Amino acid sequence: MNDLEPILLARAALSRLIEPSDTIGQALVAAAGPVTAARVAAGHQQAGSALRRATAALLDERGIPATGRAFDEALQRWHPRAADLAPQRDLQTASRFGGRVLVPEQEGWPAALADLGQGMPFCLWSRGGGTVPPAGNCLALVGSRDATSYGLAITGDLAAGLVLRGKTVISGGAYGIDAQAHRSALAAAGGTTATTRAARGGDRSAEAGSTVPEAADAPPTIAVMAGGIDRFYPAGNEDLLRAVADTGLVLSEVPPGSAPTRWRFLQRNRLIAALSAATVVVEARWRSGALNTAHHAAALGRGLGAVPGSVYSANSAGCHRLLREGSAVCVTDPAEILELADPFTLLPASPDSGKESAVLPAVHDGLSPPDILLLDALPLRKGALPQKLAVVAGLDPPAVRAGLARLELAGLARRTGAGLWQRSHRSKQQENTGTASTEHNGD
Repeated sequence: MNDLEPILLARAALSRLIEPSDTIGQALVAAAGPVTAARVAAGHQQAGSALRRATAALLDERGIPATGRAFDEALQRWHPRAADLAPQRDLQTASRFGGRVLVPEQEGWPAALADLGQGMPFCLWSRGGGTVPPAGNCLALVGSRDATSYGLAITGDLAAGLVLRGKTVISGGAYGIDAQAHRSALAAAGGTTATTRAARGGDRSAEAGSTVPEAADAPPTIAVMAGGIDRFYPAGNEDLLRAVADTGLVLSEVPPGSAPTRWRFLQRNRLIAALSAATVVVEARWRSGALNTAHHAAALGRGLGAVPGSVYSANSAGCHRLLREGSAVCVTDPAEILELADPFTLLPASPDSGKESAVLPAVHDGLSPPDILLLDALPLRKGALPQKLAVVAGLDPPAVRAGLARLELAGLARRTGAGLWQRSHRSKQQENTGTASTEHNGD
């Protein structure tokens, strides 16, 4: 066993036990280090009074109330997942898919993630042969899933133009703007044929006679996922994401087998923002989840741009909102994005940069974070027992029972008999209709 292996195993275990948004888990790792924190979280070691005080002090620095009861509730929340904890198995699973785990203690860890403070991921699960470039070399393009032809064309121009200038395009792997950003970046780097490139969005920058150096160490594009790297989501983008993994990188902070829930999509957005010198919202509705990525970028002191659209287009209302509020700069071509991001001089991070600034979709309005996790865990068709929901949501059984009662009263969950629970018809309808025209995944 080498010196790094205990840390790799501990951080892999932490990514399985603790949700990315769990502030007590984040503080515990910062206070105790990954190995001790993993043992405590898994119930293999008691948390002494000194460790509890250190954890509470770190939470207090972030303005988060910390009590002994909250720490005990966190231990109960993590306990259901400890029974099936097998970090070595997760590492082997990742390896079978050509993946590996990156940790802060090793070379190759993206230094820019340190700007997230205690919100830095426990580890990164990586699929692909490349390495993550410095943030100064990465630009994020994000936007709506229901993109217009205008949005797709602009995204194609921007992505291709950035890659042809030696930059890496980061996005979230979803339909619409994300997919076009990845596709055009691959095309500009020679990852697809010219025929495919012309058919998929008219990347004028790539067709102007520019060439890409063959020996480019930086990947042309990186997809940051909300689920495990072993399952490409959405399924309709499987071939595209496989091409991203072959030519670039696919990253996630959750281990193999993890489902891409709504809450994880929102948490994933902070990684897209932190890994990039600037984030550009190409096309987004008024309540689009892409604005969540924009808020993270602004809070971290990163550059933030928005592409203007027609004042008659609801698909550009979110971009216009950012421009009107003054948080974003108007950008229309790759050169303006480079101007926004270079030199890569970060402004001081906002005091609220570690706090969630999500633009939550309508189905989540008024729900607490634990209830959102529980709602995400509820199956759409077959019912699930509360014990199973505790494992999937990362909540302790009492919290699950109380949360189910609240969701039932809100009309979002229902009992199906034999103690089983599933989403209600109302919740499903909101998921599939215009009330959720807000893109939950930030794409």
